[in-house]
This record gives sequence, structure tokens and C-alpha cells, in this order.
Amino acid sequence: MATETEVGELLHQRGWRTAFTVTERVNAWASLVSVIERGYGDDIYEYTNDLYCRNWLHEAWLLLDEHIVQLWTPRIKALDAQYKAATVDDDGQALDQFHRLPGPDLWWWRRYPRILTGDLGRSLRSAGAIGADPDTA
Repeated sequence: MATETEVGELLHQRGWRTAFTVTERVNAWASLVSVIERGYGDDIYEYTNDLYCRNWLHEAWLLLDEHIVQLWTPRIKALDAQYKAATVDDDGQALDQFHRLPGPDLWWWRRYPRILTGDLGRSLRSAGAIGADPDTA
């Protein structure tokens, strides 16, 4: 198993744009979850790009030293629970119209924000998503 630095470098070599750290990607996931809870107003392409921070964590978890995994897992599980509460599971039907869905183990791709607002809301509604109106949520 690898250290955090080694994993960042390894994933960068596998195609990630930089050698991220676990802290950076956990913070990115936390930030995204927070924005989704308030109403994600950017477009569908930014949204799908933002979801990749969770993909990085998924890939890193398969490679990281056990003690790092144990250290971070409670925080990631808490963020995952927040994400699930702020999103709707449609088995990826809405997002799949804009971005090819990855494998089923990447469950966060099969959900969309409960509050549909801005460009993302318009795109997902056009794909059949039903969400809370941001004015009444």
C-alpha cells in the first residue's frame, strides 16, 4: 500500500491532471456537497467535472495505506451521507444523457441534486429530473 504522496503521484501518472492530496480531494468533495445542499447553479459540464473529486477518492482508497484510510473514512462517510440527503437517486438516468456513466460502484453518478436551480437544474429537468423548487426548498 502507498503513502498519500505516492498515491497522488500514481494517480497523476494514470491521467489525473495533478498529484492531488487526500486533504485536497476531501475538501473538494465537502465543498461540492455544501454547494449542492444550497442549490448548485453552475452548468451540467461543471457539475460532472466536480463529481470527479469523489472518483479520485474512490481510486485512492484502493491504494492508500490502511492507517490513512482509517483516518479519513469517517469524514468521507459523513460527506457521502450529506450528499445522499441532498440528492435524488434516479440510477443515473438524468446525468447519463449528458455524461457517460461510470461503473455501478461509483454510486454518486446515479444521483442528482434535490434542489434544481440554474443551468444545471434546467439541463436535468430537460432530462426528466424532478426536484424541489429552489424558492420553496
